Amino acid sequence: MCVNDAEQVSQEMEDLDDSTSKKPRPLLSRDDSLTAQIKNWADKDSPLATVSGSNRLESISEDAVATERKHEILTSFIPTLRSGDWSHIGGRPYMEDTHICIADLAKNFGCNLMSEEAVSFYGVFDGHGGKDASRFVRDHLPRVIVDDADFPLELEKVVTRSFKETDAAFAKSCSLESSQASGTTALTAMIFGRSLLVANAGDSRAVLSRHGTAIEMSKDHRPCCIKEKRRIESLGGFIDDGYLNGQLGVTRALGDWHLEGMKEMGERIGPLSAEPELKMITLTKEDEFLIIGSDGIWDVFTSQNAVDFTRRRLQQHNDVKLCCKEIVEEAIKRGATDNLTVVLVGFHLEPPLPSIIHRARFRRSISAEGLQSLKSLLEG
Repeated sequence: MCVNDAEQVSQEMEDLDDSTSKKPRPLLSRDDSLTAQIKNWADKDSPLATVSGSNRLESISEDAVATERKHEILTSFIPTLRSGDWSHIGGRPYMEDTHICIADLAKNFGCNLMSEEAVSFYGVFDGHGGKDASRFVRDHLPRVIVDDADFPLELEKVVTRSFKETDAAFAKSCSLESSQASGTTALTAMIFGRSLLVANAGDSRAVLSRHGTAIEMSKDHRPCCIKEKRRIESLGGFIDDGYLNGQLGVTRALGDWHLEGMKEMGERIGPLSAEPELKMITLTKEDEFLIIGSDGIWDVFTSQNAVDFTRRRLQQHNDVKLCCKEIVEEAIKRGATDNLTVVLVGFHLEPPLPSIIHRARFRRSISAEGLQSLKSLLEG
C-alpha cells in the first residue's frame, strides 16, 4: 500500500471516530512506515484494523507486478532457431575438424515422435591423429541417439549412453581397419522446445550469449584442470608436462584405442574417458545465440570476446552464416594455427539488441567555501 492510500485510510479513521467519540485523530505522517500504521490502528482497537488488513491483501506492489510480468515474458518464450557454420584448415597440413547441423533429428532419420516439437542437433568434432575418428563420430552419434529407446524423453541419459556406445563402435571399427586409429573430441548441443542440452568430451567449447553476457555451457577437458587431474590419478593415469600419460593434450575423447593404457581394458577403466559432461538449461527471451567452436577458436578468443564480436556482426548484417565466416577469419588474423570450426545457433530472427550500460550515479556536493569561491568567480 502506498503513502497516499495510507492517508486515505487515515482520513476514514477520522470520519469513523467523529461519528462515535467526536475526537479527531491526527493524520499519519508521510514518513511513517506501513508497519507502524497498522500497529497504531490495532493498538487502538479501531474498526479500521479489519479494513487495513483487507486493503493490504488487495493492494499489489508495482515491483511485484513488474517482476511477474517479466517472468511471464521470459517463460513464454519459444526460440526460433537458425544456424550457420564455417570451417578452415588453418595452419595445419590436414583438416581433422568436422561438424554437423540437423534441424530435426528424428525426421532426418525417419523416426516418428509423438511430440510435435523437433529435436535439433548441432555438433563439433575436433580430431587428432587423423580424420577417421571425427568423421565416424559425426556420422554415427546422431543415429545412435535417435535409436535409443528413451529418446527423446530422457535426453541426458540417452546422450551419455550414446557417446559411450559410439566410442565402443569405433573401437570395433579400428580392430577391423588399423589405419583408422585416431581420436576426437565431441561437443554436441540439442534443443528440444525451450530446453538446451550441451554434452562435451574434450576441449571444444560452447558459449551462450544471454543479453550480451557470455555463459560457458561446457568446460575444457585439459590436463591442467584440477578436477580432471584428480579423476585421472584416481584411475592410475598421470599428467606429464601438461599431457595425459605424456601423450594427449585432452583428458576426454572418443577413439584413441590404439594408445596403450588410455582406455578401459576389461574391468579396468582407463584415464581417457568418453563420458561427456552435461549441462542443461531452459532458454528464455534473454538468450540470444549459442557459439560452438573447436579449440582453435578459443586459442585466440575469450568466451566474452567471442560473444561481443558475434553480437556486433549480427547487429550489422544479421547473417549467421556470414558471422561464422567472420569469426574464423578474425581467428586467423589473430594468429590461430589450429584447424578452425564454428557453429552458430541463433534463437531469434531479429539481431541482438544493443546492450544498455547502467552507470552508477554519484551524489556530488560542494563545500560552503567552494560555493563562495565559485560565486566570486562568476561575479567577476
